[in-house]
Amino acid sequence: MNCARNITLALLITVFVPAGPVHACTPPERPFLPTSREDMRAYADLIRGDFEAYIADVQEYFRCIDDERARAFVEAREVSEEYGRFIEAVE
Repeated sequence: MNCARNITLALLITVFVPAGPVHACTPPERPFLPTSREDMRAYADLIRGDFEAYIADVQEYFRCIDDERARAFVEAREVSEEYGRFIEAVE
């Protein structure tokens, strides 16, 4: 029984502990726009603020994606070079 618990714990640790740094860009939540013109007018300031925040957040999201893409290209080049060294070593 103890062995089963240890295996379960080991599996949980493996699932919840990332192997390396996590690079995640989280897209902003789309702002809500009421369908009623009356609601739009009544909550205009709030809705305007939500849309302006979305526009700022989506620009940050795009920058994050660009940064992650650049990082992934560097990593892919490094991994390709490491693989080349590995192939040379085992041949």
